[in-house]
Amino acid sequence: MKIIELFQGISTMFQQEPKVVILRVVLIFLGFLLVYLGKKGTLEPLIMIPMGLGMSAVNAGVLFMENNQIANLIINPLLTTTDDLMKYMQINFLQPIYTLTFSNGLIACLVFMGIGILCDIGYVLAHPFISMTIALFAELGTIATFPIAKLMGLSDGAAAAASIIGGADGPMVLFAALKLAPEYFVPISIVAYLYLSLTYGGYPYLIKLLIPKEIRGQVIVDKKPKHNITSSEKLIFAVIANALLCLLFPVAAPLFLSFFIGIVIRESEISKYVKLIEDGFLYFATFFLGLMLGVLCDASTLLNPVVLKLLVLGIVALTLSGIGGILGGYVIYLLRGKNFNPVVGIAGVSCVPSTAKVAQKEVQKVNKCAFILDYALGANICGVITTAILTAIYVTLLQ
Repeated sequence: MKIIELFQGISTMFQQEPKVVILRVVLIFLGFLLVYLGKKGTLEPLIMIPMGLGMSAVNAGVLFMENNQIANLIINPLLTTTDDLMKYMQINFLQPIYTLTFSNGLIACLVFMGIGILCDIGYVLAHPFISMTIALFAELGTIATFPIAKLMGLSDGAAAAASIIGGADGPMVLFAALKLAPEYFVPISIVAYLYLSLTYGGYPYLIKLLIPKEIRGQVIVDKKPKHNITSSEKLIFAVIANALLCLLFPVAAPLFLSFFIGIVIRESEISKYVKLIEDGFLYFATFFLGLMLGVLCDASTLLNPVVLKLLVLGIVALTLSGIGGILGGYVIYLLRGKNFNPVVGIAGVSCVPSTAKVAQKEVQKVNKCAFILDYALGANICGVITTAILTAIYVTLLQ
């Protein structure tokens, strides 16, 4: 045996096409970079640290399997037959997690339960018109990207799934891709989560570009006394909204149910369930989501030419949604006689609670006395709902 054959990861480098080898090396080092940026806090560490480690491992750990086939012992996302699924679930250590939680949308629903636990629906009930108006404007990317994707040659399903990236809601993208474009589920999911982490870094520049400094520091004066939204009111709203949305859009019922069950448990103050979902389900789902997205970044899988189109469409969708949200903020600013801060608009892009935090942070850089987080969180939570509705509409019309 040649010594190089003992180290199969190196040996497989010499057996693959140069472009695959180059991409493998690039992805190994990109994985290192994601771990570093996650640790530094530049990117979301809960997702990016396991994702970066998985990405570097799957591209380094390529070996020869039966019939001299080049593969890995981590995961094979492209299996289609029942026999292959049963076989590889006994071989690849992450195959059961992928097959039993990713390919049926369970992981997205678990994350949505966690999001529901974290969301205070009272912010929506306190400012319903403002929240919903901004959230609707912030869907510009999920709507306008669809015809652009069609012009770039994508199928209806793939175009719709790529457009949902504009909602900046990872679980929704997973759900849409599985339903509408399962053949592109891997690249769409990877592109979506890579870009969602960049909303921290990109949206502040968009805010500064579109909103003058003097307006960014605007203090919102509440002329009417605030009504204290009770837990009972929040509970009633969540129960009715869940039933109504499931009735209107049954294809997205798993997402609506998961989201509102988190809200209902939060407002019911069932502490054991709150702890189970927040500390158990949410962190379990987030960890395996990051790790799984990393190991799905196999060089041979990502060489699909569609990936480049998805990279472009992801940027377009998120940029348009950010612009749309800010336009919505300006609409409310004008309707309220300039007694509003249009920076709130960026929070209509439903990356909960990241975009709301971005909005508050950018405002306080200009005026430390300006507090907009309650309006931003209302728009943020409404953004989750409007993105789910648009996902349901796409799935209903195209599936």
